[in-house]
Amino acid sequence: MTGPGASFETSWGAVLQEDGRARFRLWAPDLNALSLRLNGLDRMMEPAGEGWFELVVADVAAGADYSFILPDGTAIPDPAARAMAGDVHGPSRLVDPRSYCWRSDWRGRPWEEAVLYEIHIGTFTPQGTFAAAKAKLPHLAATGVSVIELMPVAQFAGQRGWGYDGVCLYAPHNAYGTPDDLRDFVDSAHEHGLMVILDVVYNHFGPDGNYLSLYAKTFHDESRHTPWGAAIAYERDPVRRFFVENALTWLTEFRLDGLRLDAVDHVRDTSDPEILVEIAQRIRAEITDRPVYLTTEDNRNVTYLHERGPDGTAQRYDGEWNDDFHNVAHVIATGESDGYYADFAHNRWYLLARTLAEGFAYQGEVAPQTGEPRGKPSGHLPPTAFVDFLQNHDQVGNRAFGERLTTLASADMLRALTPILLLSPHVPLLFMGEEYGETRPFCFFTDFQGDLADAVREGRRREFAAFAAFAGGGQEALSHVPDPNAASTFEASRLDWTRCTSPEGQAKLAEIRELLALRRDRIVPYLKGVGPGCGTVLSHDEGAIAVDWRLNGAVLRLRANLGGTSRELPRAQGTLIFATHEDGNGPYPVAVYLEEDGSAR
Repeated sequence: MTGPGASFETSWGAVLQEDGRARFRLWAPDLNALSLRLNGLDRMMEPAGEGWFELVVADVAAGADYSFILPDGTAIPDPAARAMAGDVHGPSRLVDPRSYCWRSDWRGRPWEEAVLYEIHIGTFTPQGTFAAAKAKLPHLAATGVSVIELMPVAQFAGQRGWGYDGVCLYAPHNAYGTPDDLRDFVDSAHEHGLMVILDVVYNHFGPDGNYLSLYAKTFHDESRHTPWGAAIAYERDPVRRFFVENALTWLTEFRLDGLRLDAVDHVRDTSDPEILVEIAQRIRAEITDRPVYLTTEDNRNVTYLHERGPDGTAQRYDGEWNDDFHNVAHVIATGESDGYYADFAHNRWYLLARTLAEGFAYQGEVAPQTGEPRGKPSGHLPPTAFVDFLQNHDQVGNRAFGERLTTLASADMLRALTPILLLSPHVPLLFMGEEYGETRPFCFFTDFQGDLADAVREGRRREFAAFAAFAGGGQEALSHVPDPNAASTFEASRLDWTRCTSPEGQAKLAEIRELLALRRDRIVPYLKGVGPGCGTVLSHDEGAIAVDWRLNGAVLRLRANLGGTSRELPRAQGTLIFATHEDGNGPYPVAVYLEEDGSAR
């Protein structure tokens, strides 16, 4: 399974076998009969035990369209189809993943080199396709990023969406291109020395196009609920296989370098091992020809998924999206304290210093917003276990108007926070367009119809009713929140690549390139094998932040004054490798020192 473009016979769905036959399989425990419609001809499927139906067909080629037919005549798509012929309500399409000829003999890059760049394919370019995104790869490589992180591309309802409402989780969204177009994008990224990680959603299915309840009600557990509906019954073997094999399929058939698992705090499973652990174990055991990197998003601030082994390597997941860093940096940059920012409005200087030194801000303390303890001690993890960011799709797009930090914070504050992000030993992430100072919004957008569209629109507006920005404005103020279903909301969220070539864009791009080159040359060589407890907070009084990290062969020292008034900082030994102001004066000064080998103490 570990070779280039390898595929394997999944439990679910349609698989073209090496002998030219195709096997079709569906778990439908609620049915006593099931048919396959292939190229316009209906054929009865055979019961295969424990709720499975199966049929093997000879002389069928890639490109054939098929559907499953329920006893009442309803035609449904294959939830594990590798491609859809049209939208999520129509036929699926048979695909042969072995037909693509890979050009690059790619063997990955070390995790210590990771600089992530998050992309939404639909708004990254005017065309919104894999092919158009491929043309931007030289720009990304020259910028200094090393990992492209794709927001979910699994097939969802309509043409426009963030991707978190996928329903055909094995099929690339055909508005972006074909499965081979995605393979070509990944292949080309590898040729440019870039890794590609895909965001996958295993906590729910989208509300439009999910037909599981018609034939497999026990796929979900109606006694438990998530923010998106009934919880998924991961403890059932067919359900478990669906997700474990989905992860392996993306990694093998598309040669992706890793996965980011969305909101795993809603992936609740009492099995032993729980499904999150099993996914990681299977990937580690079955893909051995190259490194594969796994990251999570999890607001619990847990560490058991990210523990390192005796040799310092990740046993399960390599990194965790560190919302704590973003949240406290956002409060400092903007002064906002609505919603989850309330937990970071007080003692913000200490919380910033602690996230930089130890990973999480909350490590078991009570969070004011919930009144409940949150998190576990995290200082024993290496700094590369934390993925930090100033912006991402969630933190920008879940604002009422999708404003980027570029338009919310002062240029001076951004000039200070950016090197803190890019030169800390944590793994940094940039959101698309951030490298040249994009100012266009990134809004929440969908392409639903009828009552569902109305419910999403009104639900979105109710979500912001309690925020200070809308206080006293009533329905009139809320009516200005962009309609997620309007095509104009989607169009307004496309990147403005002309800004990249403007004087302002070029200046910002030069700043980012310089910082990333400095990170690559002076900091990355010391990140591998960093031991526990490497970070120390020396100061956090009134914005005078001083943090030291003992790396593998050097001590990295950060000194920053973000409080707006001059304050003395602890002396920093070593070579000054970066400063926001050459003379040490100016708003929000930041300086980074590196004390190497023999001089480190």
